Amino acid sequence: MLLFSLFGNTVDAETILFGVFAVIIVVFLLLDLGVFHKTAHKISTKTALYQSIFWVFISTIFGFLVYKGGPYEVVEEGIRTVTSGTDASIEYFSAYLTEYALSVDNIFVILLILKYFKVKEEYYHKTLFWGILGAVLFRGIFIFVGALLIHKFKWILYVFGVFLIYSGIKIYFEDSDEKIDPEKNPIMRFCQKYLPISKNVDGSHFWIFENGKFLFTPLFLVIILIETTDLIFAVDSIPAAFAITQNEFLIYTSNIFAVLGLRAMFFMLAGIIDKFYLLQKGLSVILFFIGAKMLLEIIHFEIPVVLSFAVIIATLTLAILFSILIPRKEEPSKEI
Repeated sequence: MLLFSLFGNTVDAETILFGVFAVIIVVFLLLDLGVFHKTAHKISTKTALYQSIFWVFISTIFGFLVYKGGPYEVVEEGIRTVTSGTDASIEYFSAYLTEYALSVDNIFVILLILKYFKVKEEYYHKTLFWGILGAVLFRGIFIFVGALLIHKFKWILYVFGVFLIYSGIKIYFEDSDEKIDPEKNPIMRFCQKYLPISKNVDGSHFWIFENGKFLFTPLFLVIILIETTDLIFAVDSIPAAFAITQNEFLIYTSNIFAVLGLRAMFFMLAGIIDKFYLLQKGLSVILFFIGAKMLLEIIHFEIPVVLSFAVIIATLTLAILFSILIPRKEEPSKEI
């Protein structure tokens, strides 16, 4: 492709693609907040659908560029290996789909947080924008620290494998209707104890000056909760990505594209998310499979990346289809 041939051999494809990725993220975030959503307003389902399609399209185009940019050189423990553009793109899409699917539970929790603090719907977009911006930063730190540790201590991958199997089993038997209580969040308690918090529910600002004093608003607490919730979900999704590929470039780009699509998906699915009740079971199967795949490498048994991708796609598709075709049984109401 022209994009790569212009640079010849002076810069590798991964560096070029990371530059393209950075430009895409910065430009569209600036346009998003500074142009398209300069004033607070409620996001319609139709707009959310268009935005979701847009981010899926951009993510897919980037995956195609990953394919065209191969092969990629990887050096682990002094050993040089080469990954083809085909394998790299499949790993990218596998990590992207896994993160995108795991984000569904994140949407449900974010919705509960916004409802708990009675945030007005016209301020949902602004709140999620800054929440996701924080996720871009913190997940980057999480991924690159994890990559550094894995390069030095290969056995950490097997710890991730055990953890993913445990998470898969736990999620499978977990109550999908389980509610959260923000007041029990330790970071929330810390903020309420040591930060000056206004009782004025100002949905448009994160801090205000009240009677000459600088105070944080409840909306600031919402951002804190969303950030900590995202980190909790990242504990599952990022090890899952490392189980798919150890290339931190593929992990970070796929992860962030999925997170950026999360906000649009939130506005599109917020009202119907409970309809896909079997998706949680599907996610548990995927986590179990990815964890097992990682542990099988101990006995030098490798599952092809194409097969891994097929399993992820098939599991998600079946979970969604069965959720639609088999209506959820209503719990019998209890009379008091």
